[in-house]
Amino acid sequence: MKKIPTDKDFLKKAVIKAKESVKAGGFPAGAILVQDGKIIAEGISVGYQLHDPTSHSETSSIRNACKNLETTDLTSATLYASLQPYLMCFSVSNWANISKIVYGCKKTDEMVKKNYYEGFNNVEEINQKNLRQIELVYIPDFENEMLEIIKDWESNLNK
Repeated sequence: MKKIPTDKDFLKKAVIKAKESVKAGGFPAGAILVQDGKIIAEGISVGYQLHDPTSHSETSSIRNACKNLETTDLTSATLYASLQPYLMCFSVSNWANISKIVYGCKKTDEMVKKNYYEGFNNVEEINQKNLRQIELVYIPDFENEMLEIIKDWESNLNK
């Protein structure tokens, strides 16, 4: 009998994408989009290489899914993000009608101070003010792993 993947299983795949992003010379963030239990798109954060400030892992996966499915409506899709989505990525998720975002590492004050995030905006508070709310789920199981990936990435920046 085939095991049905859980949110943790898909989130682990997003963490793996974060590692792939680093190997590709990008920021340590990864995302996957799932619809009807199947991965429909993946994304890594290589905006610097592409000269595209919007090419974050979440936005990239949304862009790929919409292009492949020839739609802008991902109502039944779930976005799995290794890091808590940046305000831009959260907004794109909202405009794409994504129903749920699952993430594995919360944004920290240190991350904001290092300009890894746009500021101290709270997407949960913003979500409550939106006309349509996205279900936001934080699963802390991969938080330490993601913080280590970020730390390793930072230590290699100066080499």
